[in-house]
Amino acid sequence: MSSTRGLITGALASLAFGTSGAFIKPLLEAGWSPAAAVTVRAGLAGLVLIPFAIASLKGKWGAVKRARWRILGMASIGVAATQLVYFAAVQRVPVSTALLIEYLAPLLLVGFAWATSRRMPRVVVLIGSVVAIGGLVLVIGPGSIVATDGLGILFAALAAIGCAGYYVIAARPSDGLPSVAFAAFGLVGGSAMLAIVGLTGLVPFTANFGEIAFLGTNQPWWLPLSVVALVGTAFAYVASIAASSMLGSRLMSFVGLLEVVFASMFAWVLLGEALTITQLVGGVLILAGIAFVRSEKDARAELEAVPIPEQAAA
Repeated sequence: MSSTRGLITGALASLAFGTSGAFIKPLLEAGWSPAAAVTVRAGLAGLVLIPFAIASLKGKWGAVKRARWRILGMASIGVAATQLVYFAAVQRVPVSTALLIEYLAPLLLVGFAWATSRRMPRVVVLIGSVVAIGGLVLVIGPGSIVATDGLGILFAALAAIGCAGYYVIAARPSDGLPSVAFAAFGLVGGSAMLAIVGLTGLVPFTANFGEIAFLGTNQPWWLPLSVVALVGTAFAYVASIAASSMLGSRLMSFVGLLEVVFASMFAWVLLGEALTITQLVGGVLILAGIAFVRSEKDARAELEAVPIPEQAAA
């Protein structure tokens, strides 16, 4: 039951994350730099969540103190660092290439578990990994695997490591810290870190506070940014963290691949970008890969639930 609830929550998180591209793109076309858009997005989302975080804590601030390193990890790795190296990657390689490499995070988690446990993953996990990543290639585009800039590839690989780190941090035991509080403090801290980096000039940090072209009309800049902050960031992070705690980092990382499918669908509906049969097939393959990986988790849970017969008295 917990696994099913976790899958539904994880899918909703991916759906929410998938709205970001369609609502952020008009801002970028109007002169916003990616770093500025993400900084404001994360900051607004964190501020919106703060009242809910305080209410959820019910005065138990000891939970925040105990989770301070986990919160710092979420802010620095899950929000700030991953975004920064991704921006650095897309300055050198196509966005599709950077996305494909970043979303290899599930393979990193499978490989990490293999290396640390020294036990080969079950066949269903290996099959699920191949099927899901194959689907990812189809959704993003087979041409995305071509890139020649070594430094850009390195930055994208660091983004993949950061993405994997996010799932590991999100899936760690909460120790009494509600998901909404964890997301709120992580987003506010990550936004502050991104703002500091922006002020140093290491990455472009520009914004346009005039009207933007969106959905065929001129809209105020804050309208799409508010949708991204509320839905694609605040709700998405809370749901993703909650799902990670139920599913574990590895399975949730595969569920997270659905974000690229939903992003393609929102771009089709809102921006009029083509949605191809190849992308739809890729989405089906990602779902199949998730099913394979989940079957291993369910089989393990059933095995652990089988009572061990007591030894007969000598």
